[in-house]
Amino acid sequence: MGQDKATLPRGRQSQLAYLVHLLEDQLDRVFISTRADQRNETERSQFQQVIDRYHDMGPVAGILSAMDEYPDVDWLVVACDLPNIVALTVSHLLDHRSAEKPFTAYVSSHDGLPEPLCAVYTAGSADVVKGFVDEGVQCPRKILIRSDTLLLEQPDPRSLDNVNTPDDLRDSLLGAAP
Repeated sequence: MGQDKATLPRGRQSQLAYLVHLLEDQLDRVFISTRADQRNETERSQFQQVIDRYHDMGPVAGILSAMDEYPDVDWLVVACDLPNIVALTVSHLLDHRSAEKPFTAYVSSHDGLPEPLCAVYTAGSADVVKGFVDEGVQCPRKILIRSDTLLLEQPDPRSLDNVNTPDDLRDSLLGAAP
């Protein structure tokens, strides 16, 4: 992308601010996962943060850090590079999450695999995630594939398209909700 996806402009706010405000409408508290070297950046410092306790592990570092900090809560994990995500996507996931399974995720409309970065990780599932990490599996998608995960169909298949290039962003925002 050539720049931090969280700070990409989205109208008068950043993608990160858009996402935090979207989630605040449906959750009691919203945190952003942040590396220690990012904690004082202007955009990130205005939000509640969970500082990564694990290094060089990608998204699973933030997931485990959140679970370590607040082990008794379910975590809705949402990536910041989803410019098409809307309230319906979040509410549908929350309304249909499983109380019996450690993870609830959407099925990707592109490849049929779990979408690990718009998923619910239940309280107590940290041991499952840590077990995989101990075995060398740090990919959240692989963790959900190999676990007892409830998979849901997306109410809007475009909602979880992420952006990796400026062209992806342009194409995505042309059809995104305000």
